[in-house]
Amino acid sequence: MRRTAICFYLLICLCLTSFAALADGIITGKVVDATTGEELIGSTVMLKGTTRGTATKFDGTFELKSPAGKQTLVFSYVGYADLEKTITVTNGSTVDLGQVGLDDNAIGIAEVSVLASVAVNRETPVAISTIKPEIIQEKLGSQEFPEILRSTPSVYVTRQGGGYGDSRINLRGFDSRNIAVLINGVPINGMENGKVYWSNWAGLSDVTRSMQVQRGLGAAKVAVPSVGGTINILTNTTDSKRGGSAYYGTGNDGRQKEAITLSTGMTEDGWAASVNFAHNSGKGWVNATDYDSWSYFANVSKRINDYHSLSLTVFGAPQTHGQRYQRMKISEYQTIARDDYRYNPDWGWKNGEKYNSSQNYYHKPQAILNHFWTLNPSTSISTALYGSVGRGGGRRTAGDNRNAWGYKSTDYRVEGQIDYDKIVDENIAAKDQGSQAYFVNSVNNHEWVGILSNLTHEIDDRLKLTGGYDLRWYKGMHYKEVDDLLGGSFAIDDGDVNNPNRSVWENDTVSYYNEGKILWEGGFAQLEYSNDIISAFVSGSFSAKQYKRIDYFKYKPGNQETDWNNFFGFSIKGGANYNITEKHNVFVNAGYFERQPDFNAVYTDNSNNFNEQAAPERVTSFEIGYGFTTPTFQANLNGYYTLWLDKTMNSTVYDQGGNRYTATLLGLDALHMGLELDMRFTPTRELTITGQASIGDWKWQNNVTDVQLFDENQNPYGETLDVYIKDVHVGDAAQTTISAGIDYEVLKDVKIGADYSYYAKNFAQFYLTSRKTAEPDGASNPDSWQLPNYGLVDLNIRWDFKLGGLSSTLYGKANNILNTEYVSDALDGTNHTWQEADVYYGMGTTWSMGFRVRF
Repeated sequence: MRRTAICFYLLICLCLTSFAALADGIITGKVVDATTGEELIGSTVMLKGTTRGTATKFDGTFELKSPAGKQTLVFSYVGYADLEKTITVTNGSTVDLGQVGLDDNAIGIAEVSVLASVAVNRETPVAISTIKPEIIQEKLGSQEFPEILRSTPSVYVTRQGGGYGDSRINLRGFDSRNIAVLINGVPINGMENGKVYWSNWAGLSDVTRSMQVQRGLGAAKVAVPSVGGTINILTNTTDSKRGGSAYYGTGNDGRQKEAITLSTGMTEDGWAASVNFAHNSGKGWVNATDYDSWSYFANVSKRINDYHSLSLTVFGAPQTHGQRYQRMKISEYQTIARDDYRYNPDWGWKNGEKYNSSQNYYHKPQAILNHFWTLNPSTSISTALYGSVGRGGGRRTAGDNRNAWGYKSTDYRVEGQIDYDKIVDENIAAKDQGSQAYFVNSVNNHEWVGILSNLTHEIDDRLKLTGGYDLRWYKGMHYKEVDDLLGGSFAIDDGDVNNPNRSVWENDTVSYYNEGKILWEGGFAQLEYSNDIISAFVSGSFSAKQYKRIDYFKYKPGNQETDWNNFFGFSIKGGANYNITEKHNVFVNAGYFERQPDFNAVYTDNSNNFNEQAAPERVTSFEIGYGFTTPTFQANLNGYYTLWLDKTMNSTVYDQGGNRYTATLLGLDALHMGLELDMRFTPTRELTITGQASIGDWKWQNNVTDVQLFDENQNPYGETLDVYIKDVHVGDAAQTTISAGIDYEVLKDVKIGADYSYYAKNFAQFYLTSRKTAEPDGASNPDSWQLPNYGLVDLNIRWDFKLGGLSSTLYGKANNILNTEYVSDALDGTNHTWQEADVYYGMGTTWSMGFRVRF
């Protein structure tokens, strides 16, 4: 009887369990960014008041079992405001919530995203890669800001000489001059040559909200130099919630970092403010590249009413850092440097202290005032008024005896380093002759203001029209000033025709002094069509760029200023994306634009001589791509073809004594084409596997003639050269890149990651003097020396935990853990061999640790 009762009891329990399972309902949906529609991968969906929840898959979808009855769901994602939804679940039913949009918790970020032309996956027909702030925090470590893009297809990043902030980036074989870099939609490429100096933006990694790379022509509506692609950086605005965080980090070679962020949140009367301050310092991996950098960021926002809001953002990064200016041959690293790849020939001892002959200092504060105006539910205007004032330069050598400082010299070297004490003694002994060798600063100051406005009008549910204008004014001031006479009481300078052979003292202007002024007026328009299957756009822009040059040293008063010289440019591009199914999509885009020549191409010989042959650069680009998306796997494959005619290129040459010369090459033609593949696999919430491969074929298409070299005082040097580069591969970037990464949450809130990057088919940048001989019978010109292939392995770890009730995170990052020795940058020699190439070696193993607490 007892056994029968037990069996009956077990049967009842089993039935109740089954009935309970049947009583559960299922909730499904898709979590997206409310503004862009982008899937929010890994966002959390919880039943309020319980521990039952799930995370969204790769396509943003989720499925959650729920008891029957009224339930409140809580949706959350890092950087977004939590959202609660109350629904009713019935027994055995499925409740589909469709798309659930989360609002960014940064005030005004949605409006900035529109101005910045942020691309959306499976909608905008361009090749894109988006890096979220948590990835920057986990993967960047002590690396430079652009290095976070190492795992992006067709990207090549190096630190060049190894100084803080001296990194450079190439995208599809194009350098920063041909990559549009936008911060909150505002272009920051230099107005004279398009270059971007990352040391000016050293604090961006602390305040970046999102970083998106749009390869190729990109989605930006304004006329920007997006030949290789567009790097779109959105900074924090103001958090909608009150709080902040504090950070401390340390690392190799004395690296120290301290940072603090504070936010008021939105007050009852519509005001909000956020600030961030950070300090970086250390010795640098390369010898004598000590650095000290401060960065600041502040945003004040005011929501005036439902139609108007204002946002003021100010940021900057004053810094000083030592540099390694001179490349050396591989054999010289083995002999002079004794296999020490940290060796820096540009420093020495002065009165018992280290002294670097190459020192950079700069401060480029920028302010952006945004006005967001909603005219009606279908029409809005976003306007950005911005300005920056740059001050700084770099230390260089000067004087008749400056050539004796070369690293091969034995007269002024002690154990491979410069003997400044000997130079000081000689300058003191020279007396009335003045200093024979001394330091100057090459100063490059600028002032820049602009206004960018964008009107968006939704014609109907499918058509959207945008248009606007882009106005800029710029003045660049370039001169040298005496920094250190090295024991002498004065020096003699003959650079000023109005005062030749004058005596100069510290802080006096010497060698050259000129200004460049630029006016820019542009307009743009774009028409977009979209439905659930097809999205397409066509856009056009035009711009007028006016140049004026003023030279106070080469010309006498009355003849120092040129007239305004005008150049026009335009672009037209279009594309379409077709979502074949929920898994498959294809896209195509094409464009043509003509861009104004650079300042140095307009005024040749570093003079006021106007170049009558200056011509717009012409670019034709075509791209096609395919995407495959499932809840756990995504892959994108695309091919590109970019033909560039009448390109201008600035080139640098060093002689055997380390003297630096520059040249501007005009009328270059180049063809860049290739294939790119990237993928992401998330089989479980804890595991993510990523990978990319890109294969490029980039070649010069013609030879150029009458190229003039200039010394550091902007004076012509030697005879003009004919440069033979037809069919030579474009150098200075790896044309084949492969990377793979894995991130795994090994324990709750403990995440580890490993990344491998491989670089191949990297040709040395050519010396102009090594390309002055034509090959007989029309034979192809020989390629530059090809750098050895290499691979790097990085590791990272993240641990989230509570400290006294506060959310805290511990970060760890190690780069090049195998201490691989590799050549990262090279300049080609006469016979295109490794023995003649001048190179930089890449950095060995580096590490960093950081701790962040949020309150």
